[in-house]
Amino acid sequence: MNFSYYIAKRYLYSKSSNSAINIITIIASFGIIVGSIALFIILSGFSGLRTFSYSLLDAADPDIKITSVKGKSFILSNNYLQKLIENDNIDDFSSVIEERVFLEYNDKNEIAYIKGVKENYTNITKIDSSLSIGSWLNPNYSNTAVAGRIIALKLSMGIRNFTEPLTIMVPKPGKGFINPNNAFYKTNVQIVGLYTGTEAFESKFVFVDFNLAKDLLKFKSNEITSIEIKLKDSNFSDEVAEDLQKAFGDNYKVQTKEQLNAIFYKVINTENLVSYLIFTLIIIIALFNVIGAIIMMIIDKKENLKTLFNLGTTIKEIKKIFVLQGFLLTLFGMSVGLIIGVILVFVQKQFGLFMITQNLPYPVEFRFTNLIVVIFTISTLGYIAAKIASSRINKNFIEN
Repeated sequence: MNFSYYIAKRYLYSKSSNSAINIITIIASFGIIVGSIALFIILSGFSGLRTFSYSLLDAADPDIKITSVKGKSFILSNNYLQKLIENDNIDDFSSVIEERVFLEYNDKNEIAYIKGVKENYTNITKIDSSLSIGSWLNPNYSNTAVAGRIIALKLSMGIRNFTEPLTIMVPKPGKGFINPNNAFYKTNVQIVGLYTGTEAFESKFVFVDFNLAKDLLKFKSNEITSIEIKLKDSNFSDEVAEDLQKAFGDNYKVQTKEQLNAIFYKVINTENLVSYLIFTLIIIIALFNVIGAIIMMIIDKKENLKTLFNLGTTIKEIKKIFVLQGFLLTLFGMSVGLIIGVILVFVQKQFGLFMITQNLPYPVEFRFTNLIVVIFTISTLGYIAAKIASSRINKNFIEN
């Protein structure tokens, strides 16, 4: 066995004659344990929150969305349609009509967006799985709609209230004088479902049948506002988007889900990084106790070190003893902390002890990458702390 490692292990597990050193060592171990638990749980919490947030985006946005650079709408030609059909990476796609509208219900008004979708739209996004009440659009029933939960709250609107339909109004295009009594194209729909998601998503859309939207907006045949695409493997969305951009040309904008929600992704990742840095700082502060414990151990073992030095042990080997002792102390505290942290994460995931709302437990997710991040962070910082503490040892210190 390595000599320095053997002595370091003896010093770590044997009690010192000075009770103050024992207390400081316990405090140092406790600090590392708490720091490890906190860092692992916060990373697991953000992993769960990120997965939960991304699941909300799965209902709100497709893997890829194609829109026109100039104007709100464009004609989907057979040439472009064929390019989509021939692309092996595309699982399914759907034409969409989207426009800003006025909503009126029981003398209450709201501005939102109408979104006309085809029957296969549920293959593109998971919008049907986000319904909190009611059902998705049924092609067998005409003039039905699915609205966001916040839109329904603002209009005091329920579902399947057949005596009070929701009126959707779109301003008529044109110039000059417009008769205020006939300024809108109108249609009445029955709300059959309410969807949930992010706050912005819940307050934005009223989903209707594609043909109803086309008739309301007086669109031409094959005139749409966007194409929404579902990929076979969303991990290759950037590559597919780049290929489609080349195929469609500069008159069209091809965006991935990440690009459509660039700010949202940036906020989530920034919060994760800031939280990691904050808790790393807490661990650094806790490691000052490790430095203090090692320095006091060095002072307490000064006579032993003098004996070892006289027997031929080099200064480098003596320093290595306390570097290893500090590193082992850090590893011990980290191991205990991670075991407790992993147990707490699985308990939260299984039983939902901490709740965001009455029906929604705080999301957590166990990931080996988080485990590796914690191990690497604390091991590195622990080694540096032990190195700093052992730098006090020199020939003059031992001999005097």
